[in-house]
Formats: sequence, C-alpha cells, structure tokens
Amino acid sequence: MKRFALSLSAVFFVTLSAMAQTKPLVAIGSIMHESNSFNSEKTQLKDWSYLEFKGEDKLVTWARTPSEVGGMVTGGQAAGFELYPTFLASATPKGPVTREAFEKLTGDLIAQLKAAPRKLDGILLALHGALVAEHYPQGDEEIMRRVRMAFPKIPIVLTHDYHSAISPDIVKLCDALVGYKQTPHLDTKDRGLQAARIMAGMLNGTVKPTQAMVKPPMVYNIIYHNTFAGPMKTLVDETIKLERENPKVLAATVAGGYQYSDVPWMGPAVVVVTNNDQALADREAKRIGDIMWAQRDYLVLNIPDSAGAVKQAMAETKFPVALMDTGDNIGGGSAGDSTFILDELLKQKAEGWVFTVADPAAVQAALKLGIGGSFDMEVGGKTDGMHGKPVRVRGKVRSFHEGTYMEPEVRHGGHRYFELGLTAVITVEGSTRDLESYLVLTTIRSSPNSIRQLTSIGIEPRMQRILVAKGTIAPRAAYEPVSAKIIMVDSPGATAINPARFTFKNLRGPMFGLK
Repeated sequence: MKRFALSLSAVFFVTLSAMAQTKPLVAIGSIMHESNSFNSEKTQLKDWSYLEFKGEDKLVTWARTPSEVGGMVTGGQAAGFELYPTFLASATPKGPVTREAFEKLTGDLIAQLKAAPRKLDGILLALHGALVAEHYPQGDEEIMRRVRMAFPKIPIVLTHDYHSAISPDIVKLCDALVGYKQTPHLDTKDRGLQAARIMAGMLNGTVKPTQAMVKPPMVYNIIYHNTFAGPMKTLVDETIKLERENPKVLAATVAGGYQYSDVPWMGPAVVVVTNNDQALADREAKRIGDIMWAQRDYLVLNIPDSAGAVKQAMAETKFPVALMDTGDNIGGGSAGDSTFILDELLKQKAEGWVFTVADPAAVQAALKLGIGGSFDMEVGGKTDGMHGKPVRVRGKVRSFHEGTYMEPEVRHGGHRYFELGLTAVITVEGSTRDLESYLVLTTIRSSPNSIRQLTSIGIEPRMQRILVAKGTIAPRAAYEPVSAKIIMVDSPGATAINPARFTFKNLRGPMFGLK
C-alpha cells in the first residue's frame, strides 16, 4: 500500500510537470534609444542603464512600470504564458550609438534569448525604432535581423515608439509591429498589452498576422506630433476607429517619425496588421497614408523665436506660461545646455522664471560656495557650438538636491524613475520675495517629462510666471495641468524644429518639408 502511494505521488508530480510544460515560453527584451544624427556626442556603452533592481524579481519590477514592457508582462501573464525576461536597456537620447555599445547590447540580447531554459515559443521585443548606430543607420532593423536569424521560425511581435523611422525590412522581419498611438506617450502599457494579445492569438492558432506599410515621402514636423490635437489627431483617430470597428484589424499604427535621424527611412509611416487579410492591410494602410499626404500643406511652421517667445510670455495676463525649448529637446537627443532662452530672460529682465540647464561644472562651483553663497559665473553652452554661448548669471545659492525623484502618474514613455544627479538651485539676482527667478543646475541632463523635476527640489510651478521646459511635445502632459498657456519656441539646437537647418546625406530621396 505504501509503495502504491508513492507511485501515485510520482504520477501526480509528473502530471504537474507536464502541465507546466504546456505553457508557451515567451521571452521579453528591449533595447531603446532615440539617436540624434546631428548630436556630435556619441552614445557610449557607459551611457546605458538596465531596468533591474537588486533583490527584486525582474517580472515584478517590469510589470509595475506603465511601459510597453509592463504591458507585455501583464498581458503575457493573463494569457497564461511562461515568461522569460532577458533585459531592458535604455539610454537618454543623444548622438549615434557607438559600434562597441551596439555590438555588446545586441550580442547580450541574443545570448540571453538563446539561454532560455527550453525552446522559446515566441518573443515580445520592444525597440524604439529610431536607434542609429555608427555602422548601421537603421539600428533597430539590424537588431531585428539578428534576432530573426537566431530564431527563424518562431513568432516575434515588435513594439515601436511613435517617433520611429520604420523601414520595410523591419516589417518583413517581424510577424506584427505595434506602435504607440499617443504623444506625449501615455499609452505605452496598452501597446504592450496589445502585443501580448497578438502573440496569444498566434500561439493558440487563431491569428495569422499579415502586415502592410505605407511611407509618404514627407517630414511630418515634430511640432505637429501632439496626438491630442489636429492635424495628427485625425490620423490617430482613424487607427483607433479601424481597430475598434473591424475585428480583422489586429493593430493600426501611425508613426510620426523622427526628423533628427539622417537615415534612409526617416519620416512618418502607417502600418496596419490584419488577421490573414493582406488585401485589407494594404487597402487601409494606403487609405490612412493618403490622408497623411493630403495634410502636407497644413504643416506650416509659424512660431516665435527665443526673443519673441519671452516677450510674448511677459505680456500675458495669466500665469505661468510654459516655453517649450524645441531646439534643446533633451528627449530628442539634444545637449540640455542651450542658453538662447536664458539669455533672453536676462536681457528682457523677465521676472518669476525657472530655467533648467545641465552643467556639472556649475553645480560643483555652487557646491563650493555653499547655501547662501554669492553665485557669479557663466553657465550652459559648453557642449558644442549649436546650443548658444555660456551666459553669465548672478545670484545666491538657494539649495542642493540629490536629484532623484519618482513620478507616480503615467507620463511620456511610461517612465517612473528620474535622475538629475546632484542639483543646485540658484535664486537669480533681481528676484523679490514675492517673485523669485530660479536657475536650476543639474549634473545629468534629463527630459522634463515630469513636473516633479521642479516640485521635488522645492519649486512650486504655479507660483512662477515663466517655466522653460527643454522639450517639444513630451513635457506637455506634465506642464499642461499647471500652465495657463504653452508657447512653442523656434530655438536653435540639435533638435531645431525646422529640418531645413540640417544637411541630410542618407535619405532615400526628396522629402516634402525639407525645403
């Protein structure tokens, strides 16, 4: 009887093991970078970080982020996948990725995929879509090509940022491509969930993706990338309607493109993924692409320069007014130390402003002075000749901060944790007790996607008259709730909104909007 009991126990555990083996094994990985071809500072290996916290399970860590990877984890668990996490690597947008960094990251990703505990059934891959490597202009395409070569027969569902330079080959290499629908990027987790649903359908045999892409030969200027307002809203609404009303449409994406990548497939794109209906994918991609092309004559730039924007802000009657420093859009790969707007704030004797600049040397100088010390030095304009000259600022050292903070709300790209490095706040000469102007000096450049960049260092935005954010569209989700008005500024820099300021050498042909 005892021997029979042992036999039953053994059968029970063997059955459990067999059941566990029936779960599809799906890997998740990500390499994310938006590379600015016109930023002379290359993105090196040391610039990359990995979303991992010691002592925590990777899947637990990833699931709580409002990113596409968080959606992949949540969706994959709901679908009953056994998830195999590899790594998530990202770097703040800057110049092209060095050969060393690209080869290391891509090699590590494929090595970890191959190290799965058993044969993979599928891969959920999050790539930005605008990664430019020194030796591969379409860097994401090369990553996808190498992953596909390593795993030629299994389903691969790919997600892309809205600012992606989608190539025909990357669409061919993946089974389904899902892109963000919103800028600011607030829907990232939803896109990960969508990717996981497509993967689930492929693995259970109910879905066979067919894809089509259309790329109108144009630059859809970043100034019009706000998906919550026209004209881009019209295009995004079409994709939402298509997915909602046609059950055969698995995903419909409008990518605004990334106009700072000097690569063959720069520019916007429309991608439609259907369930085994190529004709439908072709037809709908062309239809939405035609709508995009028809909008080209409305994409006219008519915004003030730095001097005009500051003058306009000072003349407003409701505050604060947020100035978007588009030429120094950190999220687009700029230097973070442009001084054009700062120079105008001082020249025009503006009051109650906040200006943030990445200047590690100035931070250290302030640290030596100590709180209350008299500050008098040139700041910013130290990276290159594109972002202005150093500007002399006088004032007193107000405070120092560690520069780390967490954003609890869903913000651009689903980022939750931010790092400014050691940060110094200078109360600028001419401030009064009722209306103070602040110069914020950071060690690390960081896109102002969260208003906590200010509140975490003791600055209350609503008490200021002018807020300067080094970005274009990404900061809007953070700044709109606290601002009476937002003014886009046509400032120079590596992310200047007028693409005619740059010389492109690698485009596939003439592009509307470059002249």
